[in-house]
Amino acid sequence: MRRNEPGPALPAWLQDGPDPGPEPARRGVRRGARETGNPANSLPPEDDAASLVVSVPLTMAFPPRTAAGEEPDASSAPEPEPESSPEPEPVQPDPVLEPGDRDPGSVPEDALHDGIPHVLQRLDQGPSSVDLESGTLVRRSRRSAGRWRESVHRLTGGRFDAGGSERHEDLIARIRQPVPGDYRIAVLSLKGGVGKTTTTIGLGSTFASLRGDCVIAVDANPDFGTLAQRVPRQTDSTVRDLLADIPRIQRYSDVRIHTSQAPSRLEVLASERDPAASEAFSEDDYLRIVDVLQVFYNIILTDCGTGIMHSVMSGVLASANTLVLVASPAVDAARSAAATLDWLQAHGYGDLVERTVVVISSPRPGSANVDMDALIGHFLARCRAVKVVPFDEHLAEGAEIDLERLRPATRAAFVDLAAMVADDFPALSGRHAVY
Repeated sequence: MRRNEPGPALPAWLQDGPDPGPEPARRGVRRGARETGNPANSLPPEDDAASLVVSVPLTMAFPPRTAAGEEPDASSAPEPEPESSPEPEPVQPDPVLEPGDRDPGSVPEDALHDGIPHVLQRLDQGPSSVDLESGTLVRRSRRSAGRWRESVHRLTGGRFDAGGSERHEDLIARIRQPVPGDYRIAVLSLKGGVGKTTTTIGLGSTFASLRGDCVIAVDANPDFGTLAQRVPRQTDSTVRDLLADIPRIQRYSDVRIHTSQAPSRLEVLASERDPAASEAFSEDDYLRIVDVLQVFYNIILTDCGTGIMHSVMSGVLASANTLVLVASPAVDAARSAAATLDWLQAHGYGDLVERTVVVISSPRPGSANVDMDALIGHFLARCRAVKVVPFDEHLAEGAEIDLERLRPATRAAFVDLAAMVADDFPALSGRHAVY
């Protein structure tokens, strides 16, 4: 419709007729005023523009406005249309519901689907345990769980995955698998200064932080071991004090007073601080200590000394489930580690050699002029697994070790190492077995 074209004819109830008789009932207002005759529902007054606007269609044209007291032009007024009474709408009968049918106006069909929380229920059903499903009670965020891991991976240049892969989840599952009884790990090296004690703390702390059971590391170094110096010192008690207290030990707290605990929940039993007295720490003493610890701890690590011929080493090797042999990326350290394997093989510990995990720990920054592929290949041909732990400033401090202060790559290396060791956990049997 263009702007100057005449609009459609107005209905009679909007036109000013020649006879100012009684005003006919207007359409579009409340029906109750016509049917009931209630004064409260009477028609709105003629000057009430708001009531008229509600009934006027948006496409309807109005006659031109005239001055006060001037008669409208009869030629321009459209012919009135005869008013027709509206036909009554047919009354729809209420639907008859058969047994098993659902009222279509009560509950939407999709609200009864299993994938939607059962908030709307049929009236003939009461509350049940279905109402307390985790999908109904727990508010889950729409943010992707791996978004922050992707950011960490990008900021670190791909050097740290932050657990955003299925491989990391598999590592955690391997570390957390249940242990029947206790599992004993001996950490040894014939050469000092290669990171044996730091490997014991790093491996034990990883197990303690990712598992829910108790993990302890025992310092069996007869030459003034420093294992207890790598965790916050909470007691001055040593293995000698625990040995003297064995007849009175009845519960876990009786052992706990002799240990110090790291932030990772790893507990450490210190060695005797008197070098003269520590020489008396024999094989029998070590086995008595382990017999007490196996009642309260699931994983027992032993930080061995550098002397493999010491008497306590016989008890350590006889009771160990696996060995962690520590070396450094240097020729002399690699030869010492290989000589350790030769000695174990020659003295009837061939089964331990096959279950040994070799750790190549870098004691200083930078890469050594050593063929790492050849070094790893040599130990892989003789042992179960090999893991390289990179240099870390926090480990090189020689002070207390906190996993939160390690570099991401170093912490990830200890997680890999713990998973490798956990692969040797004995399988459950009987009704606890997992097939």
